[in-house]
Amino acid sequence: MCVITGLAQWRNSMANLKAINIEAKRGNESFSFQSHELNFNLTDFWSWSQSDLLNNTLRGVLAEYIVRQDLGIKKSTRTEWDAYDLETKNGIKIEIKSAAYLQSWKQNNLSQISFNIAPTKGWNAETNEYSTETKRQSDYYVFCLLHHKDKSTVDPTKLEQWTFYVLQTHILNKLKKNRNESV
Repeated sequence: MCVITGLAQWRNSMANLKAINIEAKRGNESFSFQSHELNFNLTDFWSWSQSDLLNNTLRGVLAEYIVRQDLGIKKSTRTEWDAYDLETKNGIKIEIKSAAYLQSWKQNNLSQISFNIAPTKGWNAETNEYSTETKRQSDYYVFCLLHHKDKSTVDPTKLEQWTFYVLQTHILNKLKKNRNESV
């Protein structure tokens, strides 16, 4: 009886480890402690942690957002670590790559532009498993270049400072023959 109860509890605890449905936040959600609202909210956190739009990681997420907006993709939140970045309502999978000449830190020279296009073993957020095949996971790549070169006026929210290049993955595969390279 004790072993059966233990197995049932284990199965129940495993059922509680399914993916959490992430709902988009608005920013006005307050932090709290023991049911008491504190005097700071998510907008305060976002302002503190997400203001460096030139940061390589955040600039990449911003590029995804810009492409998402342009394509009219309605998914309300992004999935971190998925095999590709965006998917259209028609099932077209898109990988977004970002680069910039300018960084927020002190630079001696403009950054060299390159985009990592190495094939991967894609992770599936729904199954929590990696694919067994190493390949480029998307149907299209969008290479997003923040081309602006003046630190005093750079602003990644000004879309005229960006250039976007679109390439079908099958063409990239022919050109790079699945080698681990950058472009």
